[in-house]
Amino acid sequence: MSLVNGLPAHILLVHFVVVLVPLTALALVVCVIRPRAAQRLGVVLPLLALVTLVSVPLTTGAGEWLEGHVESNALVRRHAELGDGLLPWAGGLFVLAAAVWWVTGRAAASGSGASAGARWSAAPVRVAAVVLSLVVAAGAVVDVYRIGDSGAKAAWQDGFSKTASGGGDDD
Repeated sequence: MSLVNGLPAHILLVHFVVVLVPLTALALVVCVIRPRAAQRLGVVLPLLALVTLVSVPLTTGAGEWLEGHVESNALVRRHAELGDGLLPWAGGLFVLAAAVWWVTGRAAASGSGASAGARWSAAPVRVAAVVLSLVVAAGAVVDVYRIGDSGAKAAWQDGFSKTASGGGDDD
C-alpha cells in the first residue's frame, strides 16, 4: 500500500494503530480483571485484537514505502526502527485476548458450580494472567507512544515556525 487519495497510506493507517492498540490493551486488562466484562464482550475482544494485529504490519509496510520516498535522516531511521518493534506487542495482545476469551467461554459453559477449592487452585493462574496482561498492555501502549513521538519528530522537525507567521488575524 503506497498512496490513498494522493496521500501516503502510512499517515492515514497510523491513526488506526494509535487508536486500536491502546483500546485493545484497555479491553484486555478490563476483561482479565473482570471476567464478566469478558463474557459480555464475547468474541469482540479477540476480534478487536485481531484487527489491531493486522493493522500493525499494514501500517509498517506503508511506512517502509514512505521511508523510501522521503529524505533519510537519523530521526526517520529511528522511527522506522521503533516501528518494527510493535508487531510482537500486538501479537501478545492478540494471544492473550484469545486466551481470555477461550477461558471465559469455557468457564461460562461449565457453569458457576465450581467448588471453592477449584477456584483457589486457579488463583495463581489468574494472578499470572492479570500480571502478564498488564505487562503486555503497558508495553504495547508505551511502544505506540514512543513510535508516535519519534514519527512526529521526524515529520515536523524544522517543518514549522515557533512564532506565528501573521497569516490569520484571530482577534
